[in-house]
Amino acid sequence: MHQLPRTRRQFVAALAACGCLPVAHAVTALLHAQTAPAGIVPAGYLVSEKYHGVRAVWDGRVLRFRSGRAIAAPADFVARLPGVPLDGELWLGRGRFEALSGLVRRQRPDAQAWRELRYMGFELPGEGGDFASRARRIAALVRHQGFAQLQAVEQLSLDSPRTLQRRLDEVVAAGGEGLMLHRADARYETGRSASLLKLKAAARCRVAGARPCGRAGSPRRPAGGVEGAQCAGRRLPARQRVQRCAARLASGHRYAGQLHAPRRHRGRRAALRQLPARALRALLRRSRPGASARRAPASHGRRAANP
Repeated sequence: MHQLPRTRRQFVAALAACGCLPVAHAVTALLHAQTAPAGIVPAGYLVSEKYHGVRAVWDGRVLRFRSGRAIAAPADFVARLPGVPLDGELWLGRGRFEALSGLVRRQRPDAQAWRELRYMGFELPGEGGDFASRARRIAALVRHQGFAQLQAVEQLSLDSPRTLQRRLDEVVAAGGEGLMLHRADARYETGRSASLLKLKAAARCRVAGARPCGRAGSPRRPAGGVEGAQCAGRRLPARQRVQRCAARLASGHRYAGQLHAPRRHRGRRAALRQLPARALRALLRRSRPGASARRAPASHGRRAANP
C-alpha cells in the first residue's frame, strides 16, 4: 500500500513525478543541509554565513523558487545573471526576511525595490569537481559578470571548534541566523546530505518572573504556575514547557489537563501527574526562586494574628 503525501511539498513532488504538473512547476532537486552535531570540528569544511533569505535557483534562463515555480523578477535583473546554472539565496539584509518574502512573491515585480536585493550564490548545480573548486568558480563568475547585486557567498576555512564558535557568535551578534559548513571535498549531490551542515545558536531562555497561569481578569481560573518565561520571541524549549506543566500540577491548577507539553513529552507529563505533590511543589520552588521566602512573613503574620 502506497503512503499518501503528508505535506504540500510531498504532494507537489508526487504530482510532478506522475507528469500531472507542467514543467514550470516541477520540483527542483537541490542539496539540503542536515543539522550539525554538537562539538563539530570545522577542519575539512568551508564555512559561510547562513543567510535568512529565499532560496532561488537560476537555470540560465529562468529564476525559480526551490519548488520549481518561476519568480517574477524584473527583466533588467534577470538579464545580468550568468548563462550557467546557479544556486543561491535572494537576500535583502539581516532581519528583513518579511519584506523580502513579500517582495519576491509579487506577480508584478517592483523594479525599484529589487535594486536593494542581492542574489548570494553558493553552488553550481551539476558541476564537476569538489566544492572548494566550485566555490572558486563561483567567485570568478561573479567577478566576470560585474553585477553588484550578484555576489558570491564568502567561504572561510576554520581550524578548531573555538574559532567556529567565535565566528558563530559574531554572526549572531550582528543579527545573522547561523553558519553553513560544506565539505570542501564534496562532489555535487542532491537531497539532504551530511556533506552540508547548518549550525545555529541555541535559544537562551530565562524565567523573568511568575504570574497566574489563568487568563488575566478571569475569576474562574485559579492562580498558580510559572508563566513569566521569556525566550527572545521564540517558543520555549520542550524541557521548560514540561517544567511549566509540573508547576501547574504542583499548584493544583484547574486546567492541569490542558497542559501545553509537546506531543513527544505526553508520557513524561503523565509521569509528572503521578509524582507526590511535595516533589512537584519542590520543583515549583526551584522555578520560582524566593517565592517561599515571600510567603513566609505573610504566613507568620496570620499565625500571630490568630494564635
